[in-house]
Amino acid sequence: MTCKYFGLCASCTLYDKTYEEQLDFKTNREKDRFSNFTNINFDIIKSSDANFRNRAEFRIWWEKDENNEKDVLSYAMSDTKKDILQIDSCSIVSPQIAELMPKLLAELQSDMILSFRLFGIEFLGSSTSDMLVTLLYHKKLEKYWEELAKQIENKFNIKIIGRSRKQKIVLSSDFINENLNINNQSFKFAYEENGFTQPNTNVNKQMIEWVLNNTKDSKKDLCELYCGGGNFTIPLSKKFNKVLATEISKTSIKSALRNCELNDIKNIEFIRMSAEEFVEALNEVRAFNRLKNVDLKSYDFDTIFMDPPRSGLDDTTRNLSKNFENIIYISCNPETLHRDLEELTLTHEIVRFALFDQFAYTNHIECGAILKRK
Repeated sequence: MTCKYFGLCASCTLYDKTYEEQLDFKTNREKDRFSNFTNINFDIIKSSDANFRNRAEFRIWWEKDENNEKDVLSYAMSDTKKDILQIDSCSIVSPQIAELMPKLLAELQSDMILSFRLFGIEFLGSSTSDMLVTLLYHKKLEKYWEELAKQIENKFNIKIIGRSRKQKIVLSSDFINENLNINNQSFKFAYEENGFTQPNTNVNKQMIEWVLNNTKDSKKDLCELYCGGGNFTIPLSKKFNKVLATEISKTSIKSALRNCELNDIKNIEFIRMSAEEFVEALNEVRAFNRLKNVDLKSYDFDTIFMDPPRSGLDDTTRNLSKNFENIIYISCNPETLHRDLEELTLTHEIVRFALFDQFAYTNHIECGAILKRK
């Protein structure tokens, strides 16, 4: 069942409405929010109404059975420490995760080495049926735990990581393989445990396609900020001469470089720095040793792509964006996007706007705006 407690990875906060009703609610809210900027028709990218999440996190709840003979494990969700809801299934996770959940719990329940002080389980799956499971403990994991966990890995053909304080045990691999079909072209990705990935694979594919379908081929270069593991960067590289992409996370840069190799793409240069640092480097405010092999002056940008965190753009990045002919802005927070558009629409006009229902049955929705210089 779905529930209002699914707070960590996409809660069913609009659980009393049908999928279409909750989508209409969010669509009308955002059309009203952005009505002072544009009256163009919004592109609406829908989610499936069930089994759409390929990433999920659950608490593990311990409780005595009716006869008080043994402890029984169950999955649980909570929106406060005291407000716990035990669940035996979840209809919004992918079929692969939904099928694995009870089987895995039964295996963990069968051995105290595996179950003792287990407090959480994280699932990361792909459309290629690759599955990574992270087991979270309040204890040190010993060699015998590894042997038992390896047996579960082999039994279910999954990958398992054990985590405890200052401890991470990777039994076989710490990433899964994904293959996305984008506009009838295959793109390969490796998604790392504890790295950022889009949880709704089908909506993610449609987000990428929306960007590509509304971006003309250019003989010039693309500047991308907050590139993550290259989710948009790699498909977009087909549209431009060269791409310069920035990201502050070491894990994400590592993933981005690996994903470039997987797709045999040569025209992307990734640099690890914040958006603010990149602006300073581009404006020659200060020199960065990590850019000693990067010739910023060799780039001829006409487009900037940004997918910032919920806080949106800082003042320097917002001002930098105004220097580009085209702005592509993907936002996970309509409030900060609206704030940023107050400035960006002084120099640019919105030519396309989209809503992406990445987190169905929640109040949350993602946005995409494409702007061209006036």
